[in-house]
Amino acid sequence: MFVTHLSLADFRSYTGAEVPLGAGVTVFTGANGQGKTNLVEAVEFLATLGSHRVAAEAPLVRVGAERAIVRARVQAGLDDPRSLLLEVELIPGRANKASLNRSPLRRPRDLLGALRVVLFSPEDLAIVKGDPSERRRFIDELVVARWPRLAGVRADYDRVVKQRSTLLKSLSGRGPRGLTDDVAVTLDIWDGQLAGFGAEIVAARLATLADLRPHLLAAYADIAPTKNVAGVEYKSSALPAPLSVEPDQVSRTVENLSTAELSAALAERMRERRGEEIARGLCLVGPHRDDLTLTLGDLPTKGYASHGESWSTALALRLASFALLRADGVEPVLVLDDVFAELDETRRERLADLVAGAEQVLITAAVAADVPARLAGRRFAVQAGEVLPTPPVLAEGAILPPVVSGETGTEPAEPTPGAAETPEDPDA
Repeated sequence: MFVTHLSLADFRSYTGAEVPLGAGVTVFTGANGQGKTNLVEAVEFLATLGSHRVAAEAPLVRVGAERAIVRARVQAGLDDPRSLLLEVELIPGRANKASLNRSPLRRPRDLLGALRVVLFSPEDLAIVKGDPSERRRFIDELVVARWPRLAGVRADYDRVVKQRSTLLKSLSGRGPRGLTDDVAVTLDIWDGQLAGFGAEIVAARLATLADLRPHLLAAYADIAPTKNVAGVEYKSSALPAPLSVEPDQVSRTVENLSTAELSAALAERMRERRGEEIARGLCLVGPHRDDLTLTLGDLPTKGYASHGESWSTALALRLASFALLRADGVEPVLVLDDVFAELDETRRERLADLVAGAEQVLITAAVAADVPARLAGRRFAVQAGEVLPTPPVLAEGAILPPVVSGETGTEPAEPTPGAAETPEDPDA
C-alpha cells in the first residue's frame, strides 16, 4: 500500500499543495517551521483521523480559513494497481466529512482501514516515559488499524463512560441516601454496557499484544543489540494481580479469559468498587484505566531505562507495529518524522537497513545529510509552504531526474474500485 498523490487545501500552513508521490523512499527536507511535518501529518490524518501532534482538530485548519481538505490517492500494492481516492474535509466546530472514491461516507470513521500508516516521531518517547494514556493511545491505534470496526466500539465505550461518570458525580455529594433502588438499577444498566464494550476493547488489545511481542523483541534487538530483551505486558484495572500470590499459583490471568469472561470480570470489579466510585464520582474500572508495562530484561522501562534505551524502545514499538501490520497482509505506509537527527550514526544505519525494503517510506529531516544514503529516492525541498522537487540522489552519488508517480494536475485520475483486505476480526 502506498500513496501516489497528496492534495491539500488550507491544511496547516498550506493554502494549497499538490505533491506527487510513489512507492519507495521520499524525503522532505527543510528548516524547522517550513511545513515538512504538515505533509506527513496529513497522510497520518487520512489513515487515523487523528494527529500525533495535537489532540484537537482546529489547529489543522489554516488560520483564517473556514475548512481544510486533505485528499490522497492510494494504490493497493506494488503488484496491485487498484486504487482508492480518500478525502476528509475538516470543519472547525462542526462534524467533519469524508468520502471514498468521491462517494460521501455516513461517518468519517468509515474511512478507517482504507489507508494504513505507521508514524514514528520524537513525540513517541512519551509512549515509554509518559502517562498511561499515551500507551493506551498507542495500542488502540494499532487495534483500529487491524480491525477498523473497533473504532465504533471505542466510541460507544467512551459515550458510556461519560454518561456513567455524570451519574456517579451526581451521586458523590448525596451520601448513602442518594443510591436509591431506581438509581441502582440505572447504574447496573450502565455497568453492563461498560463491561460489554470494555471487554471487546480489552480482548482486541490482548490479541494485538500477543501478536506484537515477537516483533517487538526482534525490532529492539535489531536497533539496540544488547542482552536486554524488550517485552510488554497488559495491566488491567479489572484483575489486578495480588502481590501475595506466587506466579505458579495463578491459574487464570487477564490474558487467559474469553471476551465473555472479561465482561463478567469487569462487571464484578465495578460492583466491588461501586462505593469508591460513587465517593469519588469517577469510573475507576475499565480499559480507560488500564496500562501497558514495557520492560527491558526484568525491569520496567519507565523509570529504569536510560534515555537511549527509552528512545530505542519507542522506535522498536513502531517498527514492531509496522511488521505486525505487514504480517497481517497489508503493508502500511511508514513515516519517519524528524527521527534521524535523534539517532547516532550506528542506529541511523541500522534503521535505514530495516526500512529500506518497505513499499513506501516518507521521511522528514531538517538536514539532508542526516538521512543515510542507503535511503535513496525522490526528494522535495520544503520552504515557506512550497514543496519543490529536487533530483533524487542514489547511494553511490549518481543523480537522476525526479521520479513522478503520474499524477500532475490538481486532481488525481478517477479511481479504480477495490480495497485492501484486513485481517480477520477475532471478535466478529
